[in-house]
Amino acid sequence: MEASPEADIPPELLVEYRRAVATQVAAIKACADRLDQHPSDRDALETFRREVHKVRGSAGSYGFPEASDLAAGMEETAKDWAQNANDVQLDRGALARWFMERITDFIKPAPPDAAGPMPARKLSGETEAPEVISIEDDRSLAELLAYGLESRGYRFLTYRNGAEALEALLELKTGGRRPLVLLDVDLPGLDGFSLFERLETERPGVYRVVFTSVHSTEDEQMRALEAGALDYLVKPISLRVVLEKIRRWVGR
Repeated sequence: MEASPEADIPPELLVEYRRAVATQVAAIKACADRLDQHPSDRDALETFRREVHKVRGSAGSYGFPEASDLAAGMEETAKDWAQNANDVQLDRGALARWFMERITDFIKPAPPDAAGPMPARKLSGETEAPEVISIEDDRSLAELLAYGLESRGYRFLTYRNGAEALEALLELKTGGRRPLVLLDVDLPGLDGFSLFERLETERPGVYRVVFTSVHSTEDEQMRALEAGALDYLVKPISLRVVLEKIRRWVGR
């Protein structure tokens, strides 16, 4: 699904995103500093990959496709670094710092105090079964989806950790409804495919699952569909398109 700048994203949400990017940039700089000293530092390499992955998934959704495209290439490089940690042929710290500078040019992160503390979004669905459940570890994307769902009046819940989400969904009282689950593939704690397998085993037919991922290969999409998923959305996502799909899936 191709993303484009979202004219209906409110300015305050864009400020929140730029603040989140400032935090990501700081984390990438810290990784670059560590890689300057120890190019084979596996923890720094994995942290760098995860931060790049977040930029890849969320930047295009907020209207910065160039940053998302750059992050896509850098994530493949970061994976290669992690798989061949001791085979150092490039200055990893310098390349990580170059990526940080390019992302800063594209997105122009906001200062940490630009909009005060990021407010916690009130989740609906606390007394009634949710219509939509979002499981997304990238806070910026979770906020974007929450904004869209809230603006359309959906009852929804959001989780950012796979293991935590599974525990909640195994116990959730759905009242005979079949909530729609937007399930990220790359989750901390428990990956999306493993979470889906557990749900299908322990609560078959209770949830309708749509996978979300930056991975757009045919094999990945077929894996999800053959497992029984309703659909597979490729990040970056267009908020307008995903809300229209949700409307159809939920039956409004």
